[in-house]
Amino acid sequence: MTLKSKNCIVGQSGGPTVAINASLSGVLQGILESNHYDTVYGMVNGIEGLLQGKYLNLSQRFDSIEKCHLLTHTPAMYLGSCRFKLPTCEHSEELYEELFNFFEEKEIGTVFYIGGNDSMDTVLKLSHYAKTTNKAVNIIGIPKTIDNDLPVTDHTPGFGSAAKFIATSLLEIAHDTYIYNIPSVTIVEIMGRNAGWLTAASALARTSYSPAPDLIYLPEVAFDKEQFLEDLKALLKVRKNIIVALSEGIKDLEGHYLSASSNAVDAFGHKQLCGVGKTLENLVKAELGCKVRSIELNVLQRAATHCSSLTDLEEAVAIGKYAVTLGAQGETAQMVCYHRISDAPYEIAFKGHPISEIANLEKTVPPHWITEAGNDITAECLNYLLPLVQGEPTIPYKKGIPLYASIDHLHTKGYFKKN
Repeated sequence: MTLKSKNCIVGQSGGPTVAINASLSGVLQGILESNHYDTVYGMVNGIEGLLQGKYLNLSQRFDSIEKCHLLTHTPAMYLGSCRFKLPTCEHSEELYEELFNFFEEKEIGTVFYIGGNDSMDTVLKLSHYAKTTNKAVNIIGIPKTIDNDLPVTDHTPGFGSAAKFIATSLLEIAHDTYIYNIPSVTIVEIMGRNAGWLTAASALARTSYSPAPDLIYLPEVAFDKEQFLEDLKALLKVRKNIIVALSEGIKDLEGHYLSASSNAVDAFGHKQLCGVGKTLENLVKAELGCKVRSIELNVLQRAATHCSSLTDLEEAVAIGKYAVTLGAQGETAQMVCYHRISDAPYEIAFKGHPISEIANLEKTVPPHWITEAGNDITAECLNYLLPLVQGEPTIPYKKGIPLYASIDHLHTKGYFKKN
């Protein structure tokens, strides 16, 4: 049954991606097409910003489908982000009362929250509070993460574009490296704490003339430094230039992050990771004595709209629209998901899934998609990855650089402040 709720609100949180604004665009387009909600509000800086009283009237800013199109191709987050761990309602009921009083004041019947693992924890907690207090507010999660580590959904919006950028970067690094006639090792550090999906995607760079990356190391497999050196020695006997792709989250045989600082953690208790590439650069330099360079792709992996996947952006818009459909049907406590029907031809469908079976869980690369030697991925994994990077969007340019939607409101206080 389709329910009419007067207004809705949407928020974004966590790490940015190329496609999270495309999902926001999809929500806005879905509402314009269905006319289900009168007004769409936007949280500024996620749930934390809303608790600080910051929000926008998105219906005034995006009153036509055409205005949404520029948003689709804009990286990062139009609404701003936060890294705020929402406490449980049992420990901080006053926070929930404040939020739901705002929802009641603005006649908000549906909350759409776009984000990754930690954001889905927020969706779970808001849903739990609404249910236990009998609040007539539906909570819908929309996935986002370049890490591709949310369970149930086949993949996540933002991953395909990050994968395309990584593969393209590896191919270009290979061209730069191969022109020199001296033995060398190039180590490319790629994002991924516990899941190696992004590093696995580096294999898409391989061509008929370039085997790079020659070695791929994922956090799903314990990293043996001695075996790593032996792998390099064997390859250097048959070719001069070796390129290695590895995840920032690889662990040694004792289970310790190679890149973890001594005691730095974020709001969710995750170890701050940095420098595994440099660590191994120093190791190779000391043990093998050849030319070594480490490259950290860093935030470009999540912001490179100029190298985005058309498939990724189109799916991100579509999943935002589907979230509106679920909200209109009165569904709650769900995350919208991709369901893969086939690889070739590539086809997916959309579905909602209980947030209780997604939040605080993690999807890693399956063991059978990693080679027995632990330093590469299988053809089956490549078949999974390949459809996600297909197509090149037409991105508007102005004066030679991409034209993106302005986020000036995030640093000029161009938002409302609730009393």
